[in-house]
Amino acid sequence: MLVESVPNISEGRRPDVVERLASALTSVPGVYLLDRTSDGSHNRSVFTVAGEHEAVAAGLERLVAAAIDEIDMDEQLGEHPRIGAVDVVPFVPLGDTTLDDCVELARGFGRRIATRYDLPVYLYASAATRADRVKLADIRRGQYEGLKVEIAQNGRQPDFGPARTHPRAGAMAVGARPFLIAWNINLASEDVELAKRIARRVRESGGGLPRVQANGFRVEEPDRGHPVRAQVSMNLLDFRVTPLWRAWEAVGELAAEDGVALAESELIGLAPLAALLDVADHAGAAEDAPVETRLAAAAQAIRLRDYSPLMALELRLADARGRP
Repeated sequence: MLVESVPNISEGRRPDVVERLASALTSVPGVYLLDRTSDGSHNRSVFTVAGEHEAVAAGLERLVAAAIDEIDMDEQLGEHPRIGAVDVVPFVPLGDTTLDDCVELARGFGRRIATRYDLPVYLYASAATRADRVKLADIRRGQYEGLKVEIAQNGRQPDFGPARTHPRAGAMAVGARPFLIAWNINLASEDVELAKRIARRVRESGGGLPRVQANGFRVEEPDRGHPVRAQVSMNLLDFRVTPLWRAWEAVGELAAEDGVALAESELIGLAPLAALLDVADHAGAAEDAPVETRLAAAAQAIRLRDYSPLMALELRLADARGRP
């Protein structure tokens, strides 16, 4: 079974540690690291890997072992909500693999991790066995510090493992889901409260765009000439329901109400080729143009930072498999 996984790690400020974690993940033959993104302000790194399910699961187990050695959650601080060193591990179907296949894989993986490392594991998204754990935000309520206090209370116990946080690694959420696009829009403003207001209005739970989660953050990027930027950070849970271009335009319209423009956007990880081509179609790119030309038009339309055609998952995986 061909699967993708996008583990989120609670470390984005120590490049040497991130490198060791990436090496542990890819030390299993057949695990292809397609993308890695680190954010110092969020203190978070996101790896995108793909391969046959057994290889990917084995690589993820090695990642957990390495993260336990490298990350102490009592010392970890950052803008992004988190409950553990390896905070989230989703399994995503690729090719002929089904979502049900990934549900079975996630539950088996979570059970093994809990047993092997004495680590509390919560099941979320399609792998959840409880309605109040489908949404990752519900599991992360109170973050690591809150969970550490509440984990033994009724309703907060994990699906697998002990009803106490690991002394270093905290807890972990494991799930199965369709392809999710993690995408940030940076405002041409330092007004973080504006970003939070926009996020509340654009996300589904606030009556905004369907299948969209959003939050507002303060992002420091002195290396790019912007000491502080306000950011609307989004998860598009189904780009066929709410495409990238629609989310871009909605955030732009809400920002414009306060006289603020959109500076740029950034992908965290990769996006399906179809999602980017949909932006190209909306931007008026010729349907018979080469795919690279159409992708470039899409990137220009949503001001995609550090654009490369290999931001499309299918192209990145083909490239990785073709390397010697």
